[in-house]
Amino acid sequence: MTRPWSRELWRLAWLAAAGSLVGWLFSAPAPGLAAGLAACLLYHLRKLHALHRWLTRHPQSEPPTAGGLWGELFDRLYRYQKGQRHTQSRLRTALRRIQESSEAMRDSVVMLDQHGDLEWWNSAAERMLGLQAAHDRGQHITNLVRDPRFVAYFNARDYREPLTLPSPIDERMILQCQITLYGDDERLLMARDITRLHRLEEMRRDFVANVSHELRTPLTVLAGYLETYADHAEALPSRLARGLGQMQAQTTRMQNLVNDLLLLSRLEIDQSGGDHAPLDVGALLDSVRRDAEALSGGRQRITLEVDATQRLIGSEQEIRSAASNLAFNAVRYAGEGRHIVLRWRPHPEGACLEVEDDGEGIDPAHLPRLTERFYRVDKGRSTATGGTGLGLAIVKHVLLRHDARLEIASQPGQGARFRGVFPSGRLVADG
Repeated sequence: MTRPWSRELWRLAWLAAAGSLVGWLFSAPAPGLAAGLAACLLYHLRKLHALHRWLTRHPQSEPPTAGGLWGELFDRLYRYQKGQRHTQSRLRTALRRIQESSEAMRDSVVMLDQHGDLEWWNSAAERMLGLQAAHDRGQHITNLVRDPRFVAYFNARDYREPLTLPSPIDERMILQCQITLYGDDERLLMARDITRLHRLEEMRRDFVANVSHELRTPLTVLAGYLETYADHAEALPSRLARGLGQMQAQTTRMQNLVNDLLLLSRLEIDQSGGDHAPLDVGALLDSVRRDAEALSGGRQRITLEVDATQRLIGSEQEIRSAASNLAFNAVRYAGEGRHIVLRWRPHPEGACLEVEDDGEGIDPAHLPRLTERFYRVDKGRSTATGGTGLGLAIVKHVLLRHDARLEIASQPGQGARFRGVFPSGRLVADG
């Protein structure tokens, strides 16, 4: 573009010189120079007018004919427009394919702008969420999905875990919603119908609860007879008396397993939280410490540290169960002569309940699965200690019901630390 620009400069100089020469012939060089510059300005104004008409009236047609700098400019603008049209065409094609593929999905897909207003959704969203193209475009998502849990989930901006809730148009339909942030703080909401899975899970919970409940009576009868036989063991044949101890131990283990299964079922089903009240966690942990010392029988040193003064709003029975499971696990698995510490202390997010030991530790490969039901790091050792394999699953569910999370840190030979972190909203000042 250097040569056309140089030619324009020479054209300007030539018109100025010609105007000055003509003016000099008439003894008026200044008006002649002005006339030359005015002719140059008029030429450029005409080309600028042609450019304006082309861009505003016929931008997709061939550009006006021109030479020099204006011809180069017209050509460059025309090539740029062609490139932009080609890019837009490809983007429209890609967008159309994305929309077509989204329409083929069984899951709902909803695009939200940075304010949370509806921009686009597929037909599955209309069936599951009741969105209507004629009325809802531009509406805020919480105006249409008004479940308080969804509103809190949307505003919290913590979308690491999905949210399960009923469909706003059919309570019998259960949806699993997941929000993803993208672009300029925009959101993509995806919802899938998990009604069948939800019903299967309910059937599983009901089955476990019913079977566990039905097992309690025969186990109680069996334990009663075994206790009676044990009281009169000297009257039994020696080969029968030898098995009484094992039978009683296994019956007790089965009773503990049934009790844990029933507790887990209740934690999963009952979401009311009607027994929540401010708890003195220090006093509760002191009671748990005494129980742990009784279980330990002097094999470990168990201490209590209470640094937080706040009370925890929660269920005393559930928090005691969680703390007891953590403490009893430490007694069972830390090893003889170890030091176990129960703590209630402040945390940046609120407060935390910790159970820490300096025992054998756990391989980090096992940590992600420790809260699974019946998962055992060492099956032989776990069976020998009398555990049910449900303790950490109970702890996880108790913490979830109290808006808390479980953190586990351990290395082989360096002990283990189990921490339940409670948010500040669950705490009240003591007194």
